Amino acid sequence: MTTKDFNEIALKRRSIKKYDPSVKISREEMEEILTEAMRAPSSVNMQPWRFVVIETPEGKEKLAELAKFNSEQVHTSSAVIAVFGDMNNVEYADEIFGKAVELGYMPQDIKEQQLNFFKPIYENMPKADMKDIVLIDSGLVSMQLMLVARAHGYDTNPIGGYEKELIAEAFGLDKERYLPIMLISIGKAASEGHASYRLPVNTVTTWK
Repeated sequence: MTTKDFNEIALKRRSIKKYDPSVKISREEMEEILTEAMRAPSSVNMQPWRFVVIETPEGKEKLAELAKFNSEQVHTSSAVIAVFGDMNNVEYADEIFGKAVELGYMPQDIKEQQLNFFKPIYENMPKADMKDIVLIDSGLVSMQLMLVARAHGYDTNPIGGYEKELIAEAFGLDKERYLPIMLISIGKAASEGHASYRLPVNTVTTWK
């Protein structure tokens, strides 16, 4: 069941380990979920996130070998979304800013000013610095994806336990370009997830 209730979406989210395997998310709805997730913030709007939606039996078998400790999630979920960060995301700068002008989001002179300023920076940025940007932006889109999934009536779980050195090439990506961020299983929970303890806010917050 879809919902717009914030508490239901954000505060009742649980990490689900086992899903109802009979529930399948259509390609159309999955595209809606990803489109809505991609409204997440992004440094200079470069949107470095890239997704591989693993939903076929063959794809899941391949992924299960790379995520052995999470194989139940892989097999029972409707899909697993592998989130990658594109280290060469600047290649899309002209398209992103050109479309912004075309849609009336930005005047032409601002487009040229911004591209002339940041495009050379991105093209010559040290790999470690680009990795920081990619990790932050892709983390933001991943969290938003899980919240959007809740709004659509589905459950998720972020997965970090998998063969990160192998996953890009296993699914046809250049491992030097595409940085693995996380796997996100998505589907309908077979049972409610467990609540978890969170530290008191003043344990993790400093007031100045």
